[in-house]
Amino acid sequence: MQTLSEIRELLDERGLKPLRRFGQNFLHDQNQLRKLVDAADISPGDLVLEVGPGTGTLTEALLEREARVIAAEIDEGLADLVRDRFGERIILIRGDCLASGRRLAKPIEDALGDSSWSLIANLPYQAASPLMIELLLNHPRCKGQHVTIQREVADRLVAAPGDRQRGPLGILASTFGEVERIGDIPGSCFWPAPKVTSSMVSIRPGPSRPEIDGNDFARFISMLFAQRRKQLGRIFGRDTELPFGIDPMWRAEVLSDRQLIELFHCVGDTLDA
Repeated sequence: MQTLSEIRELLDERGLKPLRRFGQNFLHDQNQLRKLVDAADISPGDLVLEVGPGTGTLTEALLEREARVIAAEIDEGLADLVRDRFGERIILIRGDCLASGRRLAKPIEDALGDSSWSLIANLPYQAASPLMIELLLNHPRCKGQHVTIQREVADRLVAAPGDRQRGPLGILASTFGEVERIGDIPGSCFWPAPKVTSSMVSIRPGPSRPEIDGNDFARFISMLFAQRRKQLGRIFGRDTELPFGIDPMWRAEVLSDRQLIELFHCVGDTLDA
């Protein structure tokens, strides 16, 4: 895998530099990269989507494990670099990983086809949450997400009922998957070093997917938490009969995933925009 000096040299040779607008912070600590790849537990021939390959440090590690890699890169200069370094060893998709409506871009969907696959990536911060939600809700063939994200996003992913960090992202992740926090990564492991600490997390499909429309449930949760400081009785009306065991004086953040699903079945249509 590339060292920091090699990453710098690759960029300097092409007159490139990290761009803040794309959230480019290159993970160069090889121990952290190995930890991320190990967490994904990939086997030779497994299909992997990597978003934001940068100079290809993680890409190299994936190819060493004999994965089949689809790499999506929005930065034209870096896309050229990745193409020249790896050629036909990978499938390169140029452009944003998300299309309008925050859906997975069609070129990526076409490249993935009908195969099962995993996301393994040092995610640009601004793309992390919408991409993770999209894969959870609409891509059952994604058998796991193994990513680096901001620590505060990881905190939201693992927040339990009653935790003030609890919100739509964590609820959707625990409703439709199982979240594991692999560890934290100090800013010094990236170049340029971000001002925040990062975390590695894995999200795998849960043993049983609830029989609800994921996108409708996501809209319900988002609208509910837009009023998170209000008691449930104020949101739905004091005369509304809530599911058994749910107190109208409670706020949404104290409800378990099961209770939120019951609430969605009971009163979800009352929050339609």
